[in-house]
Amino acid sequence: VAVFKDLDWARKGVDELRRRGFAADALSVIAKPGDGRADWAAATLGRPAPTRTLPRLGEVLAAGPLVEALDQGPSPLDRAGLSGAIGRAGFQAHDGQIFETLVERGGVLVAVRSEPRAADALALFHSYGGANAAIGAWHGRV
Repeated sequence: VAVFKDLDWARKGVDELRRRGFAADALSVIAKPGDGRADWAAATLGRPAPTRTLPRLGEVLAAGPLVEALDQGPSPLDRAGLSGAIGRAGFQAHDGQIFETLVERGGVLVAVRSEPRAADALALFHSYGGANAAIGAWHGRV
């Protein structure tokens, strides 16, 4: 998981992920709508990213395996918010608070679900300006 400062940096990072063989169905996006983000998210994910309302963040585009994992359990993402649900992906609440703050400021959160290539994705995130890039463990978590 990483948060890019804006759509241009997210586009560069995701384009490189795709060039390196990361599949669209392994990607997740959480971002405020606007500035062509909905079209970019749909192209990135291979399907439209629905708009959802999250605590603290308000309206966001959110789709992908990370979002599906954060929706599991008794308190889904829409109710718990990113910081409240992020534990389901192997992160601490303070990581979620940082992700929330960066998305609130216009950042684009991108996640890749690829356990065997997590370190590769992390290196690419860092190379393309992904802030707070970190590896979680959402496989098999509830």
